[in-house]
Amino acid sequence: ISAAGYFGVVVLMAIESACIPLPSEVIMPFAGYLVSVNQFSLLGAATMGALGCNIGSTLAYVVAAKGGRKAIERWGAYVLIRPVEIDRAERYFARYGAVTVFVGRLLPVIRTFIAFPAGLAQMPMMKFQIYTFLGSWPWCFALAYIGFLLGERWHSDPHFRRLFHQFDTVIAVGLLAGLAWFAWSRWRESHRNR
Repeated sequence: ISAAGYFGVVVLMAIESACIPLPSEVIMPFAGYLVSVNQFSLLGAATMGALGCNIGSTLAYVVAAKGGRKAIERWGAYVLIRPVEIDRAERYFARYGAVTVFVGRLLPVIRTFIAFPAGLAQMPMMKFQIYTFLGSWPWCFALAYIGFLLGERWHSDPHFRRLFHQFDTVIAVGLLAGLAWFAWSRWRESHRNR
């Protein structure tokens, strides 16, 4: 993100919104950290993050609209999408209609998959784009703001920095273990359902 600038934020958030497990909870706080060192603006980081969400969500929407549920069930395992997650997103969409896209973009996990039921329901594209952006922007802003606050503290509080350095290895191992467990559990479940 630091090297690619705003373009990096757009690309990474597009990947996350295209249902590839790259958590926005990592991407946007780091963008917020770059706000604290004056590389980004907070509004710019949030807006580029939301734009990336629109791009990635559009890809997921098109897959659902063109290929239907069968395409999602067939190819979803390759990006670690479980049928239960699609079912949950479809239930939200059926219950609350198009506003679900807005609300869904504010909810962890649901936000990643909400484009699929919108595509299956053939929600009008312009409405989908507007709701996706309006729902994604506050999420991106909040995460970037957290990163900004932590970044400011990083530079002003030597105890905070020292504490983080003491736990660097623990944090890195924990993140890697969590990602490995997530990928393994999804892979195992997709092979069990075949």
